Amino acid sequence: MKLAYYPGCSLEATAKEYDRSVRAVCSALEVELVEIPDWTCCGATSAHATNHRLAVGLPALTVKQIQQMGLECAVPCSACFNRLKSAEHSMINNLSVREEMEKLLNFKYDAQPRTHDLLAALVEKIGLPAISKKVQKPLKDLKVACYYGCLSVRPGEITGIDSVENPMQMDKLMKALGATPVQWSYKVDCCGAGHSVAKSAMVTSLSGKILAKAREAGANAVVNSCPLCQTNLEMRRPPGEDIPVFYFTELMGLAFGMTEVRDWCSKHLVDSSKLINSVLAG
Repeated sequence: MKLAYYPGCSLEATAKEYDRSVRAVCSALEVELVEIPDWTCCGATSAHATNHRLAVGLPALTVKQIQQMGLECAVPCSACFNRLKSAEHSMINNLSVREEMEKLLNFKYDAQPRTHDLLAALVEKIGLPAISKKVQKPLKDLKVACYYGCLSVRPGEITGIDSVENPMQMDKLMKALGATPVQWSYKVDCCGAGHSVAKSAMVTSLSGKILAKAREAGANAVVNSCPLCQTNLEMRRPPGEDIPVFYFTELMGLAFGMTEVRDWCSKHLVDSSKLINSVLAG
């Protein structure tokens, strides 16, 4: 399978380990990722709050590029996915917006949605049976709290998620890897998002509650798909809280027996080496 790939800004900087794990896991699953040439920022997290035209125009430019490539597109970052999917939704359902973007960007939009959250693309297009066949080191001792956050989930009419209150794609994936997803009620709660600097106390409170509830539910790790959530859950956690947080592709790589996972996770702020070494040695 060949997919257009939009890494987004975070995966080029603070979430490089996410990008590396995405590419490695997709290669193992025989998914060819074709990075969009000369892609631009999607506008998250500020454009939609300051300039509506720019908020649609930036991701619409990427939508134009995807259309020209003639491929479906996988987007690993939840914020990028939300902005691209929102642009698609606006152009499909609002003729005036579509015409404005076509004039602005000099193209004719065919109104075909092509943007997919990477998690959904792997679960739905590659399939859990195919993923399970790649597992060499089942995550049998790992109890994970699957944390979806806000932007890959809401609003449901745009994201197309299976449930805005109790999504299950990541849970099903973790089961396929041999892990045990815990039942908890904070999987779609907000971590504080882009308020991490301006309102750090609020973000610490929100992120701390998420981690505490994950531990309370019996999890020994949290798994997510958003670079912003990863940053907040690591940086804005209460003193003494040491539950590790992983990108879902890192746990896929771990289950696939990829030793590179040690390098990926060395970029994290919370040490997970003991857990990783235990799985790889098993």
